[in-house]
Amino acid sequence: MKRYVPSLGLIGQIVAILLLTLIIEFGASTLLYERASQFSVRDDEANRLAEHLVISRRLLAERPPAGRAAMAAELTTDRYALRWTAEPPPRLPIAPSLDAIRAQVIEWEPSLGRTDLRLRVISPGRGSVIVGSLRLPDHSWLHFQTLGPVENLNLAFERVLLALVPAVALMVLGGVLVRRTLTPLRLLTAAADRVGSNEQALAVPEVGPGEVVRVVSAFNRMQARIHRLIADRTQALAAVGHDLRTPLARLRLRAEAVGDAGARQAIGADIAEMEAMVASLLAYLGGDSDPEAPARIDVAVLCATLADDAEDRGRVSEYCGPDHCELHVRPLGLKRALVNLVDNALHHGDRLWITLDRTDAGVAIRIEDDGPGIPTNQLAQVLEPFVRLDAARGRDTVGFGLGLPIVVRAVEAEGGRLTLANRPAGGLAATVTLPA
Repeated sequence: MKRYVPSLGLIGQIVAILLLTLIIEFGASTLLYERASQFSVRDDEANRLAEHLVISRRLLAERPPAGRAAMAAELTTDRYALRWTAEPPPRLPIAPSLDAIRAQVIEWEPSLGRTDLRLRVISPGRGSVIVGSLRLPDHSWLHFQTLGPVENLNLAFERVLLALVPAVALMVLGGVLVRRTLTPLRLLTAAADRVGSNEQALAVPEVGPGEVVRVVSAFNRMQARIHRLIADRTQALAAVGHDLRTPLARLRLRAEAVGDAGARQAIGADIAEMEAMVASLLAYLGGDSDPEAPARIDVAVLCATLADDAEDRGRVSEYCGPDHCELHVRPLGLKRALVNLVDNALHHGDRLWITLDRTDAGVAIRIEDDGPGIPTNQLAQVLEPFVRLDAARGRDTVGFGLGLPIVVRAVEAEGGRLTLANRPAGGLAATVTLPA
């Protein structure tokens, strides 16, 4: 069985492709922008830090040790805090080193490479603070730290979202425009569903892009040809029905004049078989043009009547079900379908059971017989037109093998389904399921 796979549809797929493309483009652009900004911020920070450290180290080295603490306080700015001590800096327990910025500082001011420059970052993440120290010529130490937070070097998620805002707006606008462009295809789909039905054929407006216009134009021409063929077939069937039934009626009248009772009965049987064949052929080929309108009927009474008719014909039959069960269906079409199933059961069996079950989902009508049944591998085959399995049923049948296909068509017209199954006790069970 073919699995149903949900689909986005043409508009959804186009929008999804455009959205994916824009997301990738904006994501890449934002990433590159953030990376460029990261290097720019890091370069500026390294340059400013290098200049401040070179000046501060030179000034402190020129001062006697007694005045270096005061000088360090004077060199403190709103960006860097300086402090002088004679002892080396304490070791930080958890402090990631900034080797990249240290290399840039030394590259900017090579003289700082001989000062045992140490850089660490505390509170890594957004709002990080850089701390460090360097050695003076007399082996005392200058300690410093940034007073303002240093920007996090990771990708800013807020900027990505901000960059996607115009992308989403463009996708909404693009989806509206694509939907409007594909309007002719929706009209084409609705028209395709009407082809072959009793509804009037309406030409689809030939508007839209060039490719769509060519498809719609070809469909309109095909639709006109199909409806012309259907009309021609209906007229031909009407003519054939009249031309065949008229001589059959004359033959029946002339058969009454035959003196030999055996020959008269044989001729009458042949005429009845021909009439049944013509009726089944016209019913099957003319089903699509049936103008019958749905109406509310009592299906339970119909089933009980069919069981009584079988009793009147001398057969054993039984109806099991409610006394009344009304459905909105095509009366003649459903009756023809049930009559075909009953005749089929009586032709191949001696007993008939008609069962009607009603549930919230719908109605199930089961017609069973005690005949030979049908091989399991041929249950689906007998539902095809012009298929006759005489060997499977054990008796000769009348007609073209259109009885069950007519039932299938009539039941499907009501939104129902016909299923066949062999009974465990022998015989065939045909179940007609109709929606409530």
